[in-house]
Amino acid sequence: MFNQLREDIGSVFERDPAARNAFEVLTNYPGLHALLYHRLCHALWKRGFKWLARMISTISRWLTGIEIHPGARIGRRFFIDHGMGVVIGETAEIGDDVTLYHGVTLGGTTWNKGKRHPTLCDGVVVGAGAKILGPFEVGEGARIGSNAVVTKPVPAGATVVGIPGRIVRSRVDPESMDEVDQKRQQMADKIGFDAYGVTSELPDPVAHAIQSLLDHMQAVDNRLEVMTQAMKQVGVKCPDQKLPELKAEDFAAVEEDRPLSETVEAIDKQQSK
Repeated sequence: MFNQLREDIGSVFERDPAARNAFEVLTNYPGLHALLYHRLCHALWKRGFKWLARMISTISRWLTGIEIHPGARIGRRFFIDHGMGVVIGETAEIGDDVTLYHGVTLGGTTWNKGKRHPTLCDGVVVGAGAKILGPFEVGEGARIGSNAVVTKPVPAGATVVGIPGRIVRSRVDPESMDEVDQKRQQMADKIGFDAYGVTSELPDPVAHAIQSLLDHMQAVDNRLEVMTQAMKQVGVKCPDQKLPELKAEDFAAVEEDRPLSETVEAIDKQQSK
């Protein structure tokens, strides 16, 4: 029991830089309090004292703002940061080294009995306000971005953002990574988790789609320019119609890995030839 408590306190120090000492963690962290209450409630639940287990869990919710059903199964080194508004359903299963932030819901989508809530495998991080709804599995090491709504299984190592949840990054073979990605992965492994379920390099899927379209437009413009020059060389008259001007500031909101100003500049150069 004391070894497990020591392990729980240690997990707080690993994942919260604001933690200063064990006494502060033990007395002022509602996520730890909710976890300790849940262990008592779960033991009572398994022994058939279901009303008493529910009563103690209700008291725990009043005191911590975190609602964990006594039937939920939770692994080791589970950490709830801040915790207010977290809801974990009866048939939810949580593996080892899982991190949840405030406002997370592990809920169900049906009133039928049986498995109704998600299973979080080892090392999952769920960002603030995220909702994971349904009896499916979130794979080992997955990241759920803040305020995402996830209703489908998530593969191991994937990152999910948006409503509905979309996979924007999947696990990559380390041997296929370039030097920059390898350094990012090394830092992620060193830290052990991503604050609020996101990283500073997390891609925006809409911006990525627009970036891809602009790249495609540039390639099409280049090809049309080559075709026009070839037709002029064989004597075919082609109208020199000027294309609408593209301004870099119009695309500032969707800049991603490569500044779109570079794309616009490249297109302008092709148009001016």
